[in-house]
Amino acid sequence: MLIYIIVGSVREGRTAIKVANWVQQATSELALNNIQTEIVDLKEWDLPIFAGAHPPASGIYDQPKQQAWADKIATADAFIFISPEYNHGYSPALKNALDYLGKEWQGKPAAYIGYGATNGSRSISQIRQVASGLGVVDPNAVMEIRDIFKRNKDEKFEANEFEIKALQPLIEKLQKYHLK
Repeated sequence: MLIYIIVGSVREGRTAIKVANWVQQATSELALNNIQTEIVDLKEWDLPIFAGAHPPASGIYDQPKQQAWADKIATADAFIFISPEYNHGYSPALKNALDYLGKEWQGKPAAYIGYGATNGSRSISQIRQVASGLGVVDPNAVMEIRDIFKRNKDEKFEANEFEIKALQPLIEKLQKYHLK
């Protein structure tokens, strides 16, 4: 099972990449059967604001970057979306990346990891709404990172006991819903 860990922030000094690196490392240490992860960094993809001639739900991708993004997302079995909370919502880069495509998201389970002023709860709530509209399966796999501002001073994210314990059930929910 291939899980894409989608880094939903493109700002300088972002925490999302640190969290993604921790998720990938910690997942490999869990030694779960048949799990592969890959970090998909929206900063590296640099998707321009979607302005295509065809609605993504049509499946007609007339922009080369859009087709490349579709090809990439199509290969995943599941997703872990990592997003900060910006102004009571999630990052515009992640919204744009979701809106770029249609069928490539459908039927695949997703987990959500958020952080920010309310531990990412508002961010996660909005992402789940949009993802559901795109046909993403929601196995209720959520992690809200607390005290991120106190713990984001180093180059590496250090998970606390709660997050370490929460990661395995989060991955197992993706596995369970992938097999359905």
